Amino acid sequence: MTVERQARVTIETPEGISFSYPLAGPVTRFAAWAIDALVIFTVLSALSKAVSIVAPLTPGVATAFGIIGYFVVSIGYGMFLEWRWRGQTIGKRLMQVRVMDAEALRLTFQQIAIRNLLRAVDSLPALYTVGGVAMVLSKHAQRLGDMAAGTIVVRQSRSGLEIPDTIRTGKYNSFAASPHLVARLRQKAPLDLLAIAVNALERRDQFEPDRRLELFRDLARKFRDIVTFPEEASAFLTDEQYVRGLVDEMTRVRRR
Repeated sequence: MTVERQARVTIETPEGISFSYPLAGPVTRFAAWAIDALVIFTVLSALSKAVSIVAPLTPGVATAFGIIGYFVVSIGYGMFLEWRWRGQTIGKRLMQVRVMDAEALRLTFQQIAIRNLLRAVDSLPALYTVGGVAMVLSKHAQRLGDMAAGTIVVRQSRSGLEIPDTIRTGKYNSFAASPHLVARLRQKAPLDLLAIAVNALERRDQFEPDRRLELFRDLARKFRDIVTFPEEASAFLTDEQYVRGLVDEMTRVRRR
């Protein structure tokens, strides 16, 4: 049986908005894993030195501490960062990839735990051979951990997100007065949230009035939960204007 791999995946959100992402391939994911492996190795080396210093005094305690520490660092590293950074680790950030729920739902800690625990299987017999083969054969470039957890890994780059001129503000943007907050939002906001906002602005006329108000209220709330702007920046803006202004400022290319 031949499995046709897709270069992109199209996801329809619970809000009824569809958007697509380029899937992260085996090479990119291996590079991200290599960076993370280097970070883990560095931390474990420091832990080993600490254990070797304590070992002559309390051999039993030092051994137990070393074993527990190895498990916590090697397994907990991916779990903690992917949960804290919404699907990213240091390696994934540097390679601009992110773990997402395959159905565009909120990524849960259970999913993160499952995909990280199954790394032990994917890494067999060495250098992620099983996981690499699974990604090549999988339609959505999923390793076994992703299949079990219901996750995918996508490439993300805000520079590659097309922003139609029709959704630009076309006038003074009050958020431009807070470039440090815009930069923080650009860094912390998930790309799927930005993509949903862009899609919603493009299709605004296709929604019923009540549905449109509800959608932009939810989007504005999600952006506010990430970064809070000064009251004067949004005092007289509707939720739709608030979202439009943020999208415009977050994706605007600055020129000297």
